[in-house]
Amino acid sequence: MLGLRSQGWKLAVIIVTLGVLAGCASRGVNRAPVEDRGASVGRPAVVIANDAPLKPPPSVENAGKPGYYTVKPGDTLIRIGLDAGQNWRDIVRWNNIENPNLIEVGQVLRVAPPGVPQESVALVRPVPQSAVSPPGSATPYPAASSARPAAAASGTSGGANGEDDVAWIWPVNGGNLIAGFDEVKNKGLDIGGKVGESIVAASDGRVVYAGAGLRGYGNLIILKHNNTFLTAYAHNQTLLVKEDQTVRKGQKIAEMGSSDADRVKLHFEIRKQGKPVDPAQYLPAR
Repeated sequence: MLGLRSQGWKLAVIIVTLGVLAGCASRGVNRAPVEDRGASVGRPAVVIANDAPLKPPPSVENAGKPGYYTVKPGDTLIRIGLDAGQNWRDIVRWNNIENPNLIEVGQVLRVAPPGVPQESVALVRPVPQSAVSPPGSATPYPAASSARPAAAASGTSGGANGEDDVAWIWPVNGGNLIAGFDEVKNKGLDIGGKVGESIVAASDGRVVYAGAGLRGYGNLIILKHNNTFLTAYAHNQTLLVKEDQTVRKGQKIAEMGSSDADRVKLHFEIRKQGKPVDPAQYLPAR
């Protein structure tokens, strides 16, 4: 009997000991997640970073001033230069832009020569020519109109000074007018022709852009004739001039094609201080 009581006492001690150990283990397991959660909360660096004010776009203090332009979504320096009537490389230089491919929405750019704010600078977005539906049949070239500038009958644009006087010729010999000028749908003239047909400079000037970086224009050439006039020649098959090259009136600058267009054609624009004007009011009658 004594042996049984001794064994029973030992068994009870073992059970109590196991219970104590189990309790300690249970309390240890329950504490760990609490400590871990406490350690994972309190990271102020994340909160401060999220609440930090954003850096304002460059030159935002000039927004709305004459001669400045605020960058919108989808803008490129090439498009801004065309719409402002300026060489995009000049805009890069005036604004000390290190990478021309990196401009940000809200950034304010000078689009007029420093020291000469141009209140007449009007940036207008051209409608991509691929979105223009040409008429089903070709129409003849427009005749001379009484609404054209006084000197345009001889192919010269009128101006207040000699710098604005430009002697124009048609950029392509022959062809049919596919679409005329429309301030909303078509910022120039669309002229049909054959693949490889010669495209010539409409007047003396300098090449300020030659490439395919402007959506809706395909292979494009932009000439600057003076501080007032630019011309654009779009959808070419081949470009025969390079940027900064000086060209003469009538010089072959490209070959007609259908790049970024629904058919073979030349899209031709005249821009006065960046604003598209009807080329038919400046070109000589045909």
